[in-house]
Amino acid sequence: MGFIKFLGTAGARFVMIRQLRSSGGLWFNYKTTNIMIDPGPGALLRCNSSRPKLDPTSLDGIILTHKHLDHSNDINVMIEAMTEGGFRKRGIVFVPRDALDEKEGVIFSYVKDLPKEIVILREGNYKIGDVRFEVPVRNIHSVETYGLKFKIQDQVISLVSDTKYFENLSEAYKDSTVLILNVVFYQKKEEYEHLCLEEALKLAEKLRPKLTIFTHFGMSMLKAKPHLLEEKIRNNSKLNIKFAYDGFNLEIPLPKS
Repeated sequence: MGFIKFLGTAGARFVMIRQLRSSGGLWFNYKTTNIMIDPGPGALLRCNSSRPKLDPTSLDGIILTHKHLDHSNDINVMIEAMTEGGFRKRGIVFVPRDALDEKEGVIFSYVKDLPKEIVILREGNYKIGDVRFEVPVRNIHSVETYGLKFKIQDQVISLVSDTKYFENLSEAYKDSTVLILNVVFYQKKEEYEHLCLEEALKLAEKLRPKLTIFTHFGMSMLKAKPHLLEEKIRNNSKLNIKFAYDGFNLEIPLPKS
């Protein structure tokens, strides 16, 4: 009935710059609705090279969790694609307020007039076509950042996005069926507002979703070899953890069991 395609699993600047993992973001499909989430560098290329191909002109909406370049670099070209070069005024774009800032925003002024609507993202409930989603809480990050909870039938697919660990995270996402976490660091770095592996595992242990997916890896995570970490965690715990890879496809909703 739907899917989430991981067009990129790169996190942090050096993995993005070297394209050790792609930084294309996520494609979310449910029924007849297509949504692009965090179109970082290479999003358009990854859509067109995907198998099967993902058509950017079929997008109904674009969601930006925050304006950092690894999440937002291709937002202008994706808006142009969604609106077929501006000839079709269609689609909804959801962005935090600072992404529209006149001095340091990430959407060009001429592009702002192309979609049907631009919605300022904040805590609350939203709808695009067949898809309803919620922003439950503001993340703790160096720019305005939000996580997302998609309501698909009786399941909740959550994307936490970049954040420092804080206790309210577990309360905000406690009803998650699928929990997608951006795990940049292998070990905690106090000076950066990103989750490390230990914190991500702590959150997964607290919430016990049906499936937890780790993505958005920095250099330290890649050096630790995600496929080996996944095997170790699965063998040593009862957590259902998947370490995403470029092109990973998640069918939604998950099968009932």
